[in-house]
Amino acid sequence: MIPKSSRRSNVDEIHNTVLKFLRSIIQEVNRAENIDQALTIIVTRVKKELSADACSVYLLDHRNPDSDGRETLILSATDGLLPQSVGEVRLKFGEGIVGLVAERAEPINLASAAEHPSYSYFPETGEAKFHGFLGVPIIHHRRVLGVLVLQQQQESHYNEDDETLLITVAAQLTGAIASAEVSGGVSAQADRRRVERKPLHGIAGAPGIAMGRAVLVVAQLTFDVVAERTIPDEEVEVEQQRLRVAIEAVKQDLLQMESNLDGQLLLNDSALFEAYRMILDGDSFRSRILEEIATGVAAPGALRRVVTSHVEAFSSMEDLYLRSRAEDILDLGLRLLTKLQPNEAPKQKYPKNTILVADIVTAAMLAEVPIRRLQGIVSRRGSGTSHTAILAKALGIPAVLGVDELPLSRVNALEMIVDGNQGEVILRPTKQIKKEYRQLLNQQQQQDSALEAIYQYPAITADGIKVQLLANTGLMAELLEKERSQTDGVGLYRTEYPFMVRDRFPGEKEQVRVYRKVLQEFHPLPVTMRTLDIGGDKALPYFPMVEDNPFLGWRGIRFTLDHPEIFLAQLRAMLQANAGLGNLRILFPMICTLKELDDSLVLLHQAQEELQQEQGITEHPEVGVMIEVPSAVYLLPQIAERADFISIGSNDLTQYLLAVDRNNAQVSELYDSLHPSVIHVLKYITDQARISGIEVSVCGEMAGDPVAAFLLLGLGITRLSMNVSSLARVKWMIRNSSQKRSREVIPELLRLDSADAIRKRLLEISPH
Repeated sequence: MIPKSSRRSNVDEIHNTVLKFLRSIIQEVNRAENIDQALTIIVTRVKKELSADACSVYLLDHRNPDSDGRETLILSATDGLLPQSVGEVRLKFGEGIVGLVAERAEPINLASAAEHPSYSYFPETGEAKFHGFLGVPIIHHRRVLGVLVLQQQQESHYNEDDETLLITVAAQLTGAIASAEVSGGVSAQADRRRVERKPLHGIAGAPGIAMGRAVLVVAQLTFDVVAERTIPDEEVEVEQQRLRVAIEAVKQDLLQMESNLDGQLLLNDSALFEAYRMILDGDSFRSRILEEIATGVAAPGALRRVVTSHVEAFSSMEDLYLRSRAEDILDLGLRLLTKLQPNEAPKQKYPKNTILVADIVTAAMLAEVPIRRLQGIVSRRGSGTSHTAILAKALGIPAVLGVDELPLSRVNALEMIVDGNQGEVILRPTKQIKKEYRQLLNQQQQQDSALEAIYQYPAITADGIKVQLLANTGLMAELLEKERSQTDGVGLYRTEYPFMVRDRFPGEKEQVRVYRKVLQEFHPLPVTMRTLDIGGDKALPYFPMVEDNPFLGWRGIRFTLDHPEIFLAQLRAMLQANAGLGNLRILFPMICTLKELDDSLVLLHQAQEELQQEQGITEHPEVGVMIEVPSAVYLLPQIAERADFISIGSNDLTQYLLAVDRNNAQVSELYDSLHPSVIHVLKYITDQARISGIEVSVCGEMAGDPVAAFLLLGLGITRLSMNVSSLARVKWMIRNSSQKRSREVIPELLRLDSADAIRKRLLEISPH
């Protein structure tokens, strides 16, 4: 009998061998220059690893459907069948055992394939000698891309270990196969030159459509090549001075980048460059590098230690904002390294129609492109909350981020279409596709011109209903005059942004200055300030929150109630900033229990009493609650007794109702604010608000979508808060609608059973 420890050791050894095989084959496939090479690697390696007599890959050929219009499978690579059959053997879905695997989207394991009723014999393959058959589907985002097949001469089933390993291989390789398929074309043997391009899917980072040529940006230096050179004590000060000079040089570069965008950005957006400079000066970065140099390590090696430590720590965190800070630190670190170790890399050239492409497009990369040449932005990694997305929206540059299928090594100089509305990228578009997108661009430009004329008019429906259009803002102390003039105030001022761009908590006086400026800019219009809402996809670089599930964790009001010293300082700052103005409204985020609301009100009343005694401040602003957690929906009658207004946070409410992380590209297509459950919940909220007599508004992407805003109008919501870029389009919709008409269609919409059906009907009946 084998001792348990020996059996455990054998299992671990097998497990490690399998993982090593998977890692190595994936790395090889990712390095392949085209899909033919990738497929050859797959069949050769898998055949050898599983000791099969033949391994083959059949891929979907959606360009050449059968006579019934159905997609077909084509033998695209093999090791074991006759090579001349590659590109010649075609199967319909459901035809033969391979076609059956694809149709069912599940594995089939047979001892004797010829005895199966679906067996089809293709003499050109030379497969008559094979009996054992194992086929597993290759599936990517629910779509069957092809079938991976093992065959053996022995008449027996493949064992369970072989079957599970083949399933694992197919699952691991789907992304690589999809990436190779969309970039490199197709099997040369079959002459499968694409006549149409399927889009790559990512996250819509900034709206709009761009057509241009890809410019791939890669780091000229990497920390992998930096050796840690030991220095004597007498050189420490010299190396520290080298670092200080490099930091100042990078700061000057950042100033130049900010200058390149001068006039293009609002104050809150350009403040991102201040955040970069603060990283360079922060104790957790600059001082640590100087300390490393003091231990006897030359500046490049010391820089490498600190940057690597920061990046590894932040990259392992779930929080999206912290991950983006890691990207910033790596980008700044490489810029410093360039100053410390200058190279002769050629200056990057940007054509007139540049589509900026990188693994991660940083804000600094973006700022280096002449703004008139920048048409679009695409990255393989990134999220809708990154600095890149913020800047892209501010600049009006279409952006698609998180395109995990993007084949970076093969996109440079390719023609590309960026659809920031749908979160899609098309490589090497055909003439027909370019024609269609040019038409869309022309329509978009005509619409933009038409919207310019609407700025001067109020947002009143055809039947005389006034709709308040409010702005969502972050760090800004001002908006462009044209944009400010068409708002009815600020529906959401995100107070966490001033906290995020610093390397410490801002003091009370510092917050007073920031909030006062915003309130003055909009006075006498109302400004709704949301109390600190960190956690989830927003965190502070100097107060990391490491959680397995941050969206359901320590965030929003939960954090501030646990830190009353921070919460009270913010509430006091808001109240002081409001003194003599009276246009402040305070909004509590992430409320899910009445106790949280009561505890928040207790602290607010404490701050009010303190300031009345200390400074004679008597203004008592209205207080609101964000409805973004499902539990709060069913506490509305009790909330209405305690609050003056509610604001529906449509983004988070949708996310929590559907259990979908909207920033996760794997499931982002499931996130849809027009999902029937969301519409039913909105109807319930507005009905309860009407009964309770409490004011209700919507803040989030729904408010800025003209089609969704038409639905909200029908529900009786006449306060909409959105990004300033959406104001004109929503105003146009309102002025061309009637609330009576939008109310009439609500019962019909509530009967529909899918977001697609709801959207289709809204597009039919709403002006947009």
